[in-house]
Amino acid sequence: MPDRFYVTTPIYYVNDVPHIGHAYTTVIADAVARWHRLLGEDVFFLTGTDEHGLKVQRSAEERGLAPIEHADATSARFREAWTLLDISNDDFIRTTEPRHAAAVTALMQAAYDNGYIHKDVYEGLYCVSCEAYYQPEDLVDGLCPIHKRPVETLREENWFFQLSKFEDRLLDWYSSGDTVLPEGKRNEAVGIVRQGLRDISISRTSIDWGIPVPWDPGHVFYVWYDALINYATAVGYGSDRERFDAWWPEVHHVIGKDILRFHTVYWPALLMAAGEAPPRQVQVHGFLLIGGEKMSKTALNQIFPADLVEDFGVDGFRYHFLRENPFGPDGDFSYEAMVARYNGDLANNLGNLLSRVATVVGKKCGGVAPAPRPDSPLGPVVEAAYAATAEAWGRFAPSVALDATWRIIREANALLEDAEPWKAEPGTEVDAVLGDALEALRIVAILAAPAVPNATAEIWRRLGLPGTPSDQRLPEAAAWGQYPGGATIETGAPLFPRIKA
Repeated sequence: MPDRFYVTTPIYYVNDVPHIGHAYTTVIADAVARWHRLLGEDVFFLTGTDEHGLKVQRSAEERGLAPIEHADATSARFREAWTLLDISNDDFIRTTEPRHAAAVTALMQAAYDNGYIHKDVYEGLYCVSCEAYYQPEDLVDGLCPIHKRPVETLREENWFFQLSKFEDRLLDWYSSGDTVLPEGKRNEAVGIVRQGLRDISISRTSIDWGIPVPWDPGHVFYVWYDALINYATAVGYGSDRERFDAWWPEVHHVIGKDILRFHTVYWPALLMAAGEAPPRQVQVHGFLLIGGEKMSKTALNQIFPADLVEDFGVDGFRYHFLRENPFGPDGDFSYEAMVARYNGDLANNLGNLLSRVATVVGKKCGGVAPAPRPDSPLGPVVEAAYAATAEAWGRFAPSVALDATWRIIREANALLEDAEPWKAEPGTEVDAVLGDALEALRIVAILAAPAVPNATAEIWRRLGLPGTPSDQRLPEAAAWGQYPGGATIETGAPLFPRIKA
């Protein structure tokens, strides 16, 4: 049986619309999922929408809609955005689905039965935009630290989760391996726990748009704890124990740093309380900033994927957000940087390599592809590049992985520049250089497929190869010398037409 690999995005809140911040996280998870499929693993990739809570209820009321109508409309926009970006998710979960209500009920009931939930009165400072409570010391100038908006003082009788009982178990989890990455983010989680954990409110009586507490139906579960359970819902928790056990806990969450506390403190503790194992890994990236500011409706600085796809194409969009910013720290988006990356890496390097190889094969070889040399100087380059590419994808470092793959492109272009086959007479020397370049393109098409699936499929087709790069299996498919030769090479329009800055 192949290895299983389960990867998730956060589920996105339906009081926002899909912007490039959401797309950044989703494209990373998608590319990693595609990489693991190339390895022959049994992959399950989950995304979806978070649809309960006070913010949704209020927004729906303002629009004269039922909450589910508001949720339906926004959830559909996320689906449309991910279709546009060729996101290959295996499931799209909505927290308003009956399967999710069943999972939330089952997990919370287990935590309650195990003695980790009790009733108390809670008064605190609440940010409606975050759907989260804050301590006075967390505020910045009296405002929510994330949204820079005033908070509300709320007081109500709630059910509480005894988070304080899990400090030692959480610290043990952090120290058990690469559970939270990068290391700096794991240190942040450790710091939160070592400061001391308070019990947390997990229910509300002030709203009814949520999943009822099974032992006290006058309460609904607080949206964050309802939402976190989606990762268990999707693999059968509460409905198919055999399926759940097959996938859990080998799950890899990809999240932004603003939800680190929920995913690295609250979520694993909830699972432990219910008698389940915490997640295998939480990968935490920084913010994608616009002019140094986090994207928000308040700041009016949101950029939408469709606007950039119109200029750069789907693959140009995907490549930029995977390649431009290292995973982990904050990154700053600019249109100018996107143009430079597109023209440099895609048009000038990959696109130009394909174009001139196809053109020269047409002129010097009658359009029929020669085979590569077994002892090509590109062979060791490919071997090293594959090792670096595989290592980087394995640790959720797409920018590093793509840089490693592009070494092959740069070396293949350098080989052509040195040999200048377009100036030489047809013969064995020309055939050798062009065969090597075609083999390099074959391997690049496989290794780059997680990032630019459409372009690499087109490269594959122009090389006269059957199927698609995604049909291949690594590491075998990356071994040098498999391009057969003899195929008719197709020229065509530029793969990545240059964009004027």
